[in-house]
Formats: sequence, structure tokens, C-alpha cells
Amino acid sequence: MATSSKPTDESPHPYDALPNGQDFDSMISDGMFTADTKTDFYDRSLTSRRYALVGVVCSTIFSCLCIVAGIVALANQGVLGVTSIIVAPSTDTQLSQQAEILSLALTLIVTLCTESIGVVHGISLRSALASESRLRFNTNLRLLTAARGWYNPNGALFNGISALLLIISYSSTSLIVCIDYSSPYYSFAVAGVPVLVLGIALLLQAMIALSGMRAVKILTWSSSPFDLTAALVHHTQLTPATLRCLRCVSDPDTYGGPARPSETQPSAWHAHPSIRKVVIFLWVIVLACAGWAALVTYISERFQYSDPHALYGYGNALTLQTWSFFPNAITSFIWYTSSDVILLPWVNMVLIQGPLTLGLHCSELIANVIRDERQWRCATGREGLRISTNPMKTIFTHPICLILLVAKPFLRKSFTPPFFYVIEHYHRRSDWMFGLAFDSSDSVIKGSLNSLTVYMFAAQIWNLCIALFIFACFFTFVALWRPRGPQPAAYGHLQTLANLVDEWSPVMWWGHKEDGIPYCHAGTRDHPLPDVKMDCVYAGSGAESLVPPS
Repeated sequence: MATSSKPTDESPHPYDALPNGQDFDSMISDGMFTADTKTDFYDRSLTSRRYALVGVVCSTIFSCLCIVAGIVALANQGVLGVTSIIVAPSTDTQLSQQAEILSLALTLIVTLCTESIGVVHGISLRSALASESRLRFNTNLRLLTAARGWYNPNGALFNGISALLLIISYSSTSLIVCIDYSSPYYSFAVAGVPVLVLGIALLLQAMIALSGMRAVKILTWSSSPFDLTAALVHHTQLTPATLRCLRCVSDPDTYGGPARPSETQPSAWHAHPSIRKVVIFLWVIVLACAGWAALVTYISERFQYSDPHALYGYGNALTLQTWSFFPNAITSFIWYTSSDVILLPWVNMVLIQGPLTLGLHCSELIANVIRDERQWRCATGREGLRISTNPMKTIFTHPICLILLVAKPFLRKSFTPPFFYVIEHYHRRSDWMFGLAFDSSDSVIKGSLNSLTVYMFAAQIWNLCIALFIFACFFTFVALWRPRGPQPAAYGHLQTLANLVDEWSPVMWWGHKEDGIPYCHAGTRDHPLPDVKMDCVYAGSGAESLVPPS
């Protein structure tokens, strides 16, 4: 499914040829250059390439370690085997807390691995779309956008497999850490099958990403839309259009020419069609979570002390007095035991974490599109627009990207596990309810899992729903935000940026460049420019020649 919009910024008046018959490589300037310039007028961002490949290598090493650990557990203890890790003697509560911390750390490691793999996959997919002349925006939905070709590593088949592997990675992580109460000392245990599946899932994702990278020519590894636009213009995969120096990305007049400045610009919701789909999907997740919470609340009261081998309800009615952030002795919940040991809880984890994982993945589109627009709007600031940026600095200095980076493990681990517990046996105490606890007192026998029990806690599911509601409200607000000022909004739309940037330099400013009759010209330059004149009509340089003589 393509996430790009229709090319709204095309023009019937493209630049057909370079002046005086010159080619790209012969157009050289010392401080300032236009789109028709030398080879090095855009940053290939080899530093980003090194960062990304190091991340993939580390992810591959981690996946291999998981596979080895899983194989060792299976070889020693069988299919349901676990490997115990002896720790210092501690109480039930301390061990449960330590297990939660260990599981959270494992989730953070998996998040870093999948993000590193995602960078390589996203860059290769972007380059594949550009080679097919189907790339419209700098940012696209990585797993829901595909290049042509059924067996293309950047195509629909492998993107779908990558999405499934991403969901399996996080669902497997939630089942790895156990607590073995059957050993002489309380100890951690690592379940063999989940850690093996996690390793295979990460390794396959890395292989798909590397295959996609090798299958296409990558012009630049930079996340900056300006480096990408300059690269496409240089390699003649994108042609600037005339008469559109003041036309934004969502201008409804496809072939519009001269325009007056506008005091406000359209929102990302109106500029990028996939943004609307992402916001709607986030609210669908919120409603689904609310329905799940209501269902668990009803069942926990309806099936109080029923057959534990089918469905069992426990706890007091959900009120303000019984509501809590963490489960406690009076928390309302339901549980049932899985006869298939691993399969049923795993399916439940996939069904619940799957939409959440895809929702968080899709939210990257909003964060990155707003990041691209904020970078473009620096062109009217005091310090100007720097085309090339440090990839790590971009992540950790952009507020929305930082919020999303924190929200991913937070929503997956800090909220989801307390509301959806998968443990081996119901231990008749309340202290196991803190964190994701695997109570193995009766179910881990001689190093093997005996049974798994699924717990769902009503109050904590409602807490998850509230957190997702806040998350959806925030990204809805961001998507509906309308920039102020006459500078046309681009949101990383490559054709729009090619039209607006008429002179390229490492640092550039946008504003009023030339007066003219009847049209003025706005564009970029390597020094600050005055603001555009709100009462003038702008078309671009050379527009005067299109005006018939009087």
C-alpha cells in the first residue's frame, strides 16, 4: 500500500534543459549553487550509514546469542525447557521486582535492535520508491509501503513478513523471563522457546533489511529531506517546476502559478494523506482497548470463582477505592490456564500487542513529518536552515521524536505487562502482581515449563486505555497543528521542496529575493533574506518572460 500522495506540485513548465548546454558536473560554485551543480552538493551521510550498519551488526550478534541460548535450553531440557540463573537469595517481592527490571531491560534492547534494523529498511525502501519514481515524501510508513515486485526485498511480501516478525519480537520478549521457585534458591529462568523465537525473528528482520539495502542504489543515507531532494534533482529523478515559489504541498490548484503569501499554512492532516489514516488507526486502538477493558471488567464479576480450568474471575468490583496503578490484593482480574502451554498465551500476546506495535510504528510517520517541516521552517529563522544534520542529534533534540522513543517501551512494557500477565502458575499471594512475574513454584519442574496461566487485570487495562487516549490526543493535536507565517509548508514533500529551494548552500535562508512587475520572486540564498511582501504576487525568477507584452 503506497503512503504517498498524488503529485500535487507538478507543472506543465518544467526546466527542460540547463543553460548554455551545461551538464550537472560542470556547474560549480564556491559558496552557493543551484540545483544544477557539482556532484558533492548533497550529503551522502556516510556517518549515518556507519551508525545504521553498526546497529544491524549488534542486532545480529544479539539475535545469534538468543538463538544459542534457546538451542542450549531445548537441548538440555526439551521443548519446554528453561535455563535457571542463580541469584542471591531474596524474598518473593524482591525477586518479582528484579524480574520486572530484567524484562524491561530486555524490552529496551529489543527496541534498539528493531529501531536499528528499521533505519536500514526504511532508507532502502525510500531509495527503491525513488528509483520507481513513486517517492513523494521523505517519510513513509516503512512496513505498510512497498516497492514493486513480489519477490523484491522491499516489496509487499517481505514488508508483511517484517511486520509480523516485529510483532513476534515483542510478544516473545514478554514470555522469556521466568521465576523458578522450585530451585533451592529463588532464581530467574529463561524460557528456551521464546528466546529462540526472538533470536530468529530479529535475525530474519536483519537479513531482510540488508537484502533490501543490496537490492537498490542508495543515493544518500541522510534523514534530511533536503539532502534527499538535492540528490534526486542531481540524478535527474526530480525536476523543479516553475511558477510555484509560493505554493505549498497541499495547494489544491495542481497547475497553479503565481500566488499571494498566506498568513497560515495547512496542517499535516491536510498535507499528507497517510497522516489521516494513522490518526484514525490510533483512535481505533483506543476504542478497542476500552472495549477490552469493559469486557474484562464484566467477566471478572460474572465468573467469580468459576472453574479455573476454563475461566476464573477474582477480586472486588472496580471502584475508585479499588482502582490502583499496580495490581494489588483486591484487584479485579480474570485468568485461565493454557493446556497448550506456550501456544495459547503467545497468540493472546500477539493479538493484543500486535495492534499496539503497529500503532506505535505508524506514529513514527507523524513525528518524522513534523520534524521535516520544523527543519524547513528554520529557513526563516536567525540561524538559517542547515541542510545536513547529525542523525543522533535529530532524534534526541526533537521533542516529538524523543516522546515517541520513550513511549514505545513505556507503553509496551510499563503499561501492557501489568495488564496482561502471562505466568506459569497462580501463586496464592498478591506480591507477584507487581511487574511481569512468572511464578514457577508448581509449574517449572526439573527445568521444564508445566503450564502457563493468562491473567488480565481490569483496572490496569483501563490505565492502558487512558495512556493510549492521551497518546492519541497528543498526536492528533500535532497532526492538526497549522504553521504560521507566509513560508509555504512542505512536510517533507520532495517536489514542493525542489520548487521552493532555488539556490542550494550548506546553510540557507528563505524569503523575498526580487521585485518584479507583475510578479515578485521568493526563494533561498546563503544569507538572510527579507520577509516576503504580503501584498505582492509571487511566481519565481523568469516569470516576467511569461507575461505577454502590452
